[in-house]
Amino acid sequence: MDYVQLGKRVRQQRVLNKLTQEQLAEKAGISCAFVGHIERGEKKASIETVVALCNALSVSPTVLLQDSLSKEVMSAQLGVGGPEGDLVTDIMHVLREHKRKDPDAY
Repeated sequence: MDYVQLGKRVRQQRVLNKLTQEQLAEKAGISCAFVGHIERGEKKASIETVVALCNALSVSPTVLLQDSLSKEVMSAQLGVGGPEGDLVTDIMHVLREHKRKDPDAY
């Protein structure tokens, strides 16, 4: 499990949802300090906390956990397999990295 990447995804989704750490904490039923620890990858989030964050952010667990999931799982989530699935997941990875570096690109 890549907790640093999980934290980056939580922060990314929080910003996209225009939420402060305090607002996300309230929606997820956790402390603001814990949100900060999660976003920095300093503390591990339980499955219950990940589910609460997904619900608060209105995203699938796949969104937050994508960096820890295998290509096969990601391909299955997208409904494609084989070489096509690998290509799609590779393209998605490149687009996510580009978006991370330049949030105004899309």
